[in-house]
Amino acid sequence: MGAIGAGGVAGVGKDIGAERGTRARVARLILEHGPVTAAALGERLGLTPAAVRRHLDALLADGMIEPRTARPRGQRGRGRPAKMFAITDAGRSAFVHAYDDLAGSALRFLAERLGGEAVSEFARAQVSGLVGRLETLMREVPAEQRVRVLAEALSTEGYAASATATGKGGEQLCQHHCPVAHVAAAFPQLCEAETEAFARLLGTPVQRLATIANGDGVCTTHVSSPALAARHGRTDPPVALTRAALTPAAHISSTSTSKESGR
Repeated sequence: MGAIGAGGVAGVGKDIGAERGTRARVARLILEHGPVTAAALGERLGLTPAAVRRHLDALLADGMIEPRTARPRGQRGRGRPAKMFAITDAGRSAFVHAYDDLAGSALRFLAERLGGEAVSEFARAQVSGLVGRLETLMREVPAEQRVRVLAEALSTEGYAASATATGKGGEQLCQHHCPVAHVAAAFPQLCEAETEAFARLLGTPVQRLATIANGDGVCTTHVSSPALAARHGRTDPPVALTRAALTPAAHISSTSTSKESGR
């Protein structure tokens, strides 16, 4: 086998596998926490600056990530803007589950045989599992902490979610990854059922501003302040997800809303 020999080939193969594994971890962190700096990636992964640059260069060459510039928070006046890296559509697609085609075919079959309402019922059944797991916890969590708790739960489900306060008293729930984005693009009932479930769990009105399925970079949901909603008489305690609770009339927002508002 030449100068390398069998043992050498095995060693090289192992190194290549480790290299790819680390690169995948870098891409995953950018997906979940991006835009992010090279320094932050190195700290999280315990990599040297040279190693981080090597992986970033490879991901950039493959079109998996893209560079952005942003001035660090708190920095004023002159100063070099920080170089950050964000996931691209191609990079996000690499994380999409291989079951998309099968799931899409199954839902199309369901729609053709039983109609669109059957797809809606299926979507409600899917999110009912998440609601069932969180229902009791949400009742015990203070209202101001529910969005954070929901974001953590969604992250464990693979949605890379985060919660941030807005300037108007509400919060934004962001999902940086959607395992079913390609299927949801064809069947918006999945996003609708999820949004309705968020409202029921959080006990306050929510509005879906953007979705990955609709071509946006992040699924963004605005969550009204419980205190503000209470003053307007629009706050309900979190309750179990039932078919009655998830009727179309209970749906609070849609992608068309974000289009009309220009996002």
